[in-house]
Amino acid sequence: MQEVPMTPPLADIDHFHVHVSDRAAAETWYARVLGLHRDPSLAFWMRDGGPLVVRNGDGTVHLSLFERPLLGGRTTIAFRVSGPAFVDWHRFLRIQLPTPAEPVDHQVSWSLYFRDPDGNPFEITSYEYDAVRDGLRQGTFPGAAA
Repeated sequence: MQEVPMTPPLADIDHFHVHVSDRAAAETWYARVLGLHRDPSLAFWMRDGGPLVVRNGDGTVHLSLFERPLLGGRTTIAFRVSGPAFVDWHRFLRIQLPTPAEPVDHQVSWSLYFRDPDGNPFEITSYEYDAVRDGLRQGTFPGAAA
């Protein structure tokens, strides 16, 4: 019997493919809401139906925006943040989104769930449970109950 090899390790998540109906409108939304901007070094990929790659300032988060007909299935993209950053994200999303993302208590983490204009789901998560809980108790989140 042949021995099954071990799975090689994964280093990190490189990027996610996101389908959008209007790439120009999506680029504006991703910049305004998530702070992701076009990666000029990869702009050539946009030719012939390739993706528009957007990234954060330090290049650790990448999304490939494909202009395609929208399909039924979606994959949630979750970003991990610190407790204080979670508080900041909550405030920021209350301003940026027509329907504010409210904190969800998962007993070991907190999450904010929202969608882009094409229905792609996103999650902002913090495992700094106590820091977020204490922020809620102190009224750090506008309109939040303790």
